[in-house]
Amino acid sequence: MTVSLAVEVENLSYSYPPARRGADPRTALRGVSFSVRAGEIFGLLGPNGGGKTTLFKLLCTLLLPTSGRAKINSLDTRASANEIRRQLGVAFQSPSLDKKLSVEENVLHHGHLYGLRGNELKRRIQTVLERFRLQDRSKEIVETLSGGMCRRVELAKAMLHRPRVLLLDEPSTGLDPGARRDLWDHLKMLREAGDVTVLLTTHLMEEAAECDRLALLHLGQVVALGTPGELVSQIGGDVVTVRVGNPQPLAGEIRNRFGVTPAILDGSIRIECREGHKFIPQLVESFPGQIQSISMGKPTLEDVFIQRTGHRIDE
Repeated sequence: MTVSLAVEVENLSYSYPPARRGADPRTALRGVSFSVRAGEIFGLLGPNGGGKTTLFKLLCTLLLPTSGRAKINSLDTRASANEIRRQLGVAFQSPSLDKKLSVEENVLHHGHLYGLRGNELKRRIQTVLERFRLQDRSKEIVETLSGGMCRRVELAKAMLHRPRVLLLDEPSTGLDPGARRDLWDHLKMLREAGDVTVLLTTHLMEEAAECDRLALLHLGQVVALGTPGELVSQIGGDVVTVRVGNPQPLAGEIRNRFGVTPAILDGSIRIECREGHKFIPQLVESFPGQIQSISMGKPTLEDVFIQRTGHRIDE
């Protein structure tokens, strides 16, 4: 069975020009490769400065790659930018709504940019407002709306011209937990309808866990790729965190005695092991009086990021 690909990224690199004469270019992406299947929600997870926004701009055709290539629905971003833009719905991290206009007016003028007019435009506006439960708020001025409601309007705008691929840059920025949950309900509704592929950037672990598949970006490179479950399963056990006064020498002793590979993170010793509940008593008995506190947890996506990069995503 042939899998239809909505986004294809192959060995993509990008360097920003030198900030001043004599300086070196700043490389933001280094040989990034991944693909997004039609109809899935795909996440780009990484810290600020990891390359997510640069990749987003390349896929939006706002930048041209230094090397490598990217395709949207089999169209090359270099050669077919105008045609690709007609197939994209984009919601940037920064709000793009006119706060002095109503919800309906914002969507209406967005439709004009795509050449929509008359009864067809009216029908589409009605459709997207109903889809995002905005029909009762259509006459309200945007500046009176909550952050979650504004995000709904952004999505309604992005979906008005019936794009095949929806690109969302940090879609949960500024949203409270309730509004974030509401946003994800809408994204899953789009996926279930089967008429759009969603690609989003995020630095939030709980948001990344909702995606069908993920690419973890760090310093412009993909350091892990797969479903959230596949990535977490690579940890292979429990994560034990030990807090001590001087972690460096104790980490070496733990390595020698138990044959594990401890890492020092935020002043604590982090150990990946199987059956952590059995390992902890052995650890405490082996180093009496040295351990200040000890905790155990099941691995998360952040643990995957730590394993691949050596530090937390927010560092």
